[in-house]
Amino acid sequence: MKQLSSRPPGARTPLALAVPALLAVVFLMLPLAGILVRTSWSELGSHLTSPGTTQALRLSLLVSAWALGLSLLLGVPLAWLLARVDFPGKAFVRSLVLLPMVLPPTVGGVALLLAFGRRGLLGPWLEDTFGITLPFHTSGAVLAATFVAMPFLIISLEGALGGLHPRYEETAASLGASPVRVFFTVTLPMVAPGLAAGAALTWARALGEFGATITFAGNLPGTTQTLPLQVYLLLQDSPEAATSVSLLLLAIAMAVLVALRGRWTGAPRAATAPPRPERDADTAPADAQPPRTEAAWPAPEERWPLRAEVTGFNELTLEAAPGTTIAVVGPNGAGKTTLLRALLGLTPRAHAELRLGDTDAGSLPPHKRGVAWVPQDGALFPHLSALANTAYGLRSAGMPRTEARRSAQQWLDRLGVGHLAARKPSQVSGGQAQRIALARALAARPRLLLLDEPLAALDQTTRAQVRHTLRTHLATFGGVCLIVTHDPVEAVSLADRVLVLDEGRALQDAPPHEVTRHPRSPWVARMLGRNAWPGTATAEGLQLSDGGHLVTADPLPAGTPALAVIGPEAVSVHRDRPSGSPRNVWQGTIREITSGGSRLRLLITSQHAPDLVAEITPQAAAELGLAEGVAVWTGIKATEVTVVRL
Repeated sequence: MKQLSSRPPGARTPLALAVPALLAVVFLMLPLAGILVRTSWSELGSHLTSPGTTQALRLSLLVSAWALGLSLLLGVPLAWLLARVDFPGKAFVRSLVLLPMVLPPTVGGVALLLAFGRRGLLGPWLEDTFGITLPFHTSGAVLAATFVAMPFLIISLEGALGGLHPRYEETAASLGASPVRVFFTVTLPMVAPGLAAGAALTWARALGEFGATITFAGNLPGTTQTLPLQVYLLLQDSPEAATSVSLLLLAIAMAVLVALRGRWTGAPRAATAPPRPERDADTAPADAQPPRTEAAWPAPEERWPLRAEVTGFNELTLEAAPGTTIAVVGPNGAGKTTLLRALLGLTPRAHAELRLGDTDAGSLPPHKRGVAWVPQDGALFPHLSALANTAYGLRSAGMPRTEARRSAQQWLDRLGVGHLAARKPSQVSGGQAQRIALARALAARPRLLLLDEPLAALDQTTRAQVRHTLRTHLATFGGVCLIVTHDPVEAVSLADRVLVLDEGRALQDAPPHEVTRHPRSPWVARMLGRNAWPGTATAEGLQLSDGGHLVTADPLPAGTPALAVIGPEAVSVHRDRPSGSPRNVWQGTIREITSGGSRLRLLITSQHAPDLVAEITPQAAAELGLAEGVAVWTGIKATEVTVVRL
């Protein structure tokens, strides 16, 4: 498939840009053309196989290999530090990294000589203590090459790390992996393209190093005379041989750049291929296994009650007995995900003093808390199969590989994705990936389970199946589970309690039936499909914040902040002003009509009241001749209004 151009169709390149660009290409090509034209092709073989050239080539390969090794040993940790850690003087350290790239190589050699020479800062100590003399020695050439080449590795790898979302590493930590294990099993594999690109550029730069080497290490045949230094000497005695050796170095450099395909940094290998569409139930593969029955679920061995004092952006206290499931709901920005990250110890925005059973988990690093997390996108490790992903937490806990994979396969089977065990995340659909992520968290045997919209990517049929499986597991779970959700069905069917957040504060913490009947948040009421109007109580009802007055059957004391909750089915719609019992009557206009199962939902706007949602049957809508833009009258009985004190 041809790659689509981002250039607009019919767009023409301005000559004011095209001409200088073409001149730049010519300017860069002429020196290369000069080498190709002046090369003595008939004598190329003899020039490249001469004893001096082969000796210099072997030394260059040795020096560049050692320089690459030192760059990997020192540069990889430094790149990670610059990409992941904020510390005083970070800008200065990054400037030090970039300095060898802009410093004249001969100046770099002088600096190395003043630092590691016999009269330098460390030279006398190295010679007296260890008998090491770096100048005019092969080790000096290695040091010079490392000094000028290592920045290429650091900059390339830092860019790749910057493109890797920290949620992968955070998820690995929540599964019990130590920082070192996370680095070697998640971070490095995911930035492997960037690391390979940086390593190739570092090696090529070390191979071509000249100025720092000749200034610091000298030009001794067999000891420090690398291939670039050999070219410098050949220019004086044999220009044709110098051109041939230059062509060799040019070919090596071009081969490296072509292999990199112009990529200075490699993008992390997160889903490079689009996920497959979710399979329907009737097209599932024959080897797909249905979720296990309740009898197959293990009984809890330990019990971990939860107590948490959260401060910062979130200000609340959480207490829950073992086996409790809490649904966390609220509008965007309410602090739902921040609460989960505070319990994980992954955010500076909020801090949690967390106790799980008798353990003070709040004082422990994330990987030792026993808190498993499923982020919104699942954050499956793209370089691991579904089975290896699911076994990751068990392996981090020290479980033998065979046993961990057996347990992981069981969890995949329970969630109906056992047939996908050998597939990578890029080879499964979004819904399947979410189930694999859920299996991975459950398999880790956490004390506290945090799920951030775990079923959002599933279709309705699969969501019901996984909801049943999850509910079965939570019924025997010995810890506490927090589920962030925007789905009222999930909140009601999975949770024992519903925690309503707004701007980091808890507005309501009650059983689902209580929240459903008496929501204390306009957002929750609307999530449940109700009309929710905040206001201030008056003698007859409620003075609405958005304008208008609502008459209620049981008014609260005057001046009390309150929320009026009205079911859409309680709103009557008329073409003419209604007569009779409704105490609240407004004229408005239909702005939108949507279908909700067997009924229609009407969004009605009015100058006398807030926006109102009404539900009627399609037959009633047809009889009234309703359509978008039609003027109507609405009526609400005072007895149909539920007033909740805020």
